[in-house]
Amino acid sequence: MIRIGLTGGIGMGKSTAAALLADKGIPVVDTDVLARQVVEPGQPALLEIALAFGRELIAADGTLRRDALAAIVFTDEAKRRQLEEILHPKIRERWLEHLAQWQAAGKPAGVVVIPLLFETGAEQEFDRILCTACTATTQMQRLTARGWSEEQSLQRIASQWPTQRKMNLSQSVVWTEVSREIHSEQLNRILNQLGLR
Repeated sequence: MIRIGLTGGIGMGKSTAAALLADKGIPVVDTDVLARQVVEPGQPALLEIALAFGRELIAADGTLRRDALAAIVFTDEAKRRQLEEILHPKIRERWLEHLAQWQAAGKPAGVVVIPLLFETGAEQEFDRILCTACTATTQMQRLTARGWSEEQSLQRIASQWPTQRKMNLSQSVVWTEVSREIHSEQLNRILNQLGLR
């Protein structure tokens, strides 16, 4: 099975690329989804976050107050690293389970979407790494469309490696400042190179 890691800067088209790959029949797991799962009520990570950052981060219904946590960790690098130390091992365990299940099921390939792929040292787990990219202007427009202020967007961008560095370390770059059709065609070319089409 070909293990494909999909990464890129925030707001640079990872979700669209993941959806297109899933449409082509390739199993995909997104670590942003896993990150939400590991902090659900009853999960050990939720208690660890409450102990590390304060019980006021847990809402009355027992769920994590994600915006309040983001306000803390995106303004303090030490606290962000502390949160990552809690979450990243648990998230990695889950996506490795997905890869193992796909391999056992005889899937020809599987994709894991990891925004912080290089930052977490996950590259050795993959046969091919794809990096999505667009201009900084488009990136900011996309983040503004999410309802984030310029300050919030810049904080999140600063928490990741520069996109050029990720592109340089990836085997393939997918330019997402194009129509969905051209985006899909780029992915088809990559899949052809891997013998998956």
